[in-house]
Amino acid sequence: MSTNEWITSEHALAYLARADRLAHRTEGEAVLLAHVPRNVRRILDLGTGDGRLLALLLIDRPQASGVALDFSPTMLQLAQERFADNPQVSVIAHNLNEALPELGRFDAVVSSFAIHHCSHERKHSLYAEIFARLEPGGIFCNLEHVASSTPRLHEQFLHAIGYTLETEDPSNQLLNVETQLGWLRSLGFTDVDC
Repeated sequence: MSTNEWITSEHALAYLARADRLAHRTEGEAVLLAHVPRNVRRILDLGTGDGRLLALLLIDRPQASGVALDFSPTMLQLAQERFADNPQVSVIAHNLNEALPELGRFDAVVSSFAIHHCSHERKHSLYAEIFARLEPGGIFCNLEHVASSTPRLHEQFLHAIGYTLETEDPSNQLLNVETQLGWLRSLGFTDVDC
């Protein structure tokens, strides 16, 4: 079992200090934002961190309500501060390693750089829970860190985001994208793509 350092404020704050400089992050967010329909009513953000992704979604979807889940006390505090004046957003403490709480159904479930901290078995069961919580025609968008196809490419990726093999987050549990896309298809998701 890997160590999950996200519970510490030092780890969470160090990530936030460099998050805006992560290579291609804004491009990935733009793709995700483009896929979530503007007319969604309810959005679930898994591993919300400081609420950045949900806040971006709500800019063009002001009618939507949101539920932001995270387990890091530091991230939860920052998300609560971000959404303090928005009664349409609930920030809830929840560890993604545990079954999702009963929160009703959603038009969109999103996640950004969170699910890769779960074990592979948990990733699969989490995807099934997500599918069960989507309204008919709902969408799941996951901006994620996945396993590179070779160790050399993994090291190149880490370098591009300002890490080395020695400084890589020990809570990362990376899995190749092909396996995850296959799981999503077998669970009933349609139009599955990367």
